[in-house]
Amino acid sequence: MSHLSPLLKQSSGVHAERGEGVHLYDREGRAYLDFTSGIGVTATGHCHPRVVAAAQAQVGRLIHAQYATVRHTPMLELTDRLYEKLPESLDAIALSNAGTEAVEAAVRLARHATGRANIIAFTGGFHGRTMASASLTSSSVKPRTGFHPMMAGVAFAPFPHAYRWGWTPEQATAFCLQELDHLFVTQSAPRDTAAMIVEPVQGEYGYYPATAEFMQGLAERCRRHGIVFIVDEIQAGYGRTGRFWSYEHFGVTPDILITAKGLASGFPLSGIAASTALMEKGLPGSQGGTYGANAVACAAALATLEVMDEEKLVANADAVGRHLDERLQALAASHACIDEVRGMGLMRGMEIVDPGSRCADGERAAALLVESERQGLLLLRCGAYGQVVRWLPPLIVTRDQVDDAVERFTKALAKLN
Repeated sequence: MSHLSPLLKQSSGVHAERGEGVHLYDREGRAYLDFTSGIGVTATGHCHPRVVAAAQAQVGRLIHAQYATVRHTPMLELTDRLYEKLPESLDAIALSNAGTEAVEAAVRLARHATGRANIIAFTGGFHGRTMASASLTSSSVKPRTGFHPMMAGVAFAPFPHAYRWGWTPEQATAFCLQELDHLFVTQSAPRDTAAMIVEPVQGEYGYYPATAEFMQGLAERCRRHGIVFIVDEIQAGYGRTGRFWSYEHFGVTPDILITAKGLASGFPLSGIAASTALMEKGLPGSQGGTYGANAVACAAALATLEVMDEEKLVANADAVGRHLDERLQALAASHACIDEVRGMGLMRGMEIVDPGSRCADGERAAALLVESERQGLLLLRCGAYGQVVRWLPPLIVTRDQVDDAVERFTKALAKLN
């Protein structure tokens, strides 16, 4: 019997007992290829020995050292090591627990620093479930329904969803930048705008990458108007797209970077990075939290970075991600219900449609997940209609494991045809 809230909905029927590498095992000992990675969290796989050892050792020394009260070594070492992965200008790091907390910390800092109120977000973005982050979210109505009124001061500009509009990426980009300029004269004047926040590769809306021209257009307008440029790297960052940060694909540098998910291989940890000059414009005491920068989570994050470097997981995400894309594109070419495959690195989305009407088919995508689970493969859905099957394996995944997963998914497709 379970006393979990009935509002918690799970994408599978698996009762996980243990995890190892790319596999989860249920109570009967059945193995599942886990191509969900805990929604991108277990970047180094389940229970990587280096991460486990680091956490176990830290538990025996110091578990909780509240970071607004005292400093501790794992936190200080982590900020130094994390800075090595950041652009030189982002030399100050604030840590917290969850991605949504980091989003709210970024918004607070931008408003403090500029003395302005408004935030521009982009259609299809997902930034979290708490008040400010949900107010910035438009990937679907789920985080917002029944939660109104939302935070004031948010305006939405279009993101280049070329597939959805049936345009080329160039056409979509030109339209989006034109509409952003129109927003400045109709909804939020630059002098009232504190920040823009964008996912360089959108997650929950369906794994849409931005274009370089779009991202550079945002960065240029932020510089011109003194607007803080925030990139949300919670899902797409930390090696997921084949670069350490997804914004690196687009030739821009943010003013504030938000990270979480893969940061600590499953331990709760998130953070924002900005320049010291920008951080100093925030109000003293405006950053903090009871469990932020937990010592065990920080130790796990340090081990995660070591594993990523020594096992070259970013390069693996790039190379194996290209192989995954090739395999999924081949499936799309031979199955009418797969209308497009898009994404970067080990972050790929498969648009599922009704073969007759070509309309988004969330029911078919849900059925594919159920049948894939029967085949021993765990996947997730996303998209406004639940129509996108997302492929999000750990960064340690091999070509052979990708081939195994695709073969299992092919069997699931065959069962539904």
